[in-house]
Amino acid sequence: QVQLVESGGGLVQPGGSLRLSCVASESIFSFNNMGWYRQAPGNQRELVAVITSGGGTNYADSVKGRFTISRDSAKNTVYLQMNYLKPEDTAVYYCRARRYPNDIWGQGTQVTVSS
Repeated sequence: QVQLVESGGGLVQPGGSLRLSCVASESIFSFNNMGWYRQAPGNQRELVAVITSGGGTNYADSVKGRFTISRDSAKNTVYLQMNYLKPEDTAVYYCRARRYPNDIWGQGTQVTVSS
């Protein structure tokens, strides 16, 4: 069974940076795409960024220019580099791998942006 393990969350001040990692238990090229989602208390889970098997990327408007999704196929890892963090970026961040028609989710990692 495919597993995704996220890491890299934590507490950071506004304007700071964090890099999240998502390690898959098998080749990331076996998935149609991989993405990062987030869920803040009382809110629905929302898409943050996605990267396709071909390397194309897409971002939520709220993070464009601040966040970057990338991958390292040798490490079966997808990253989310988050810069210029804002308090409204506070949420649990989840990694998701899509292999149609199924989605595999990680356990999530907490990101808190606060002074």
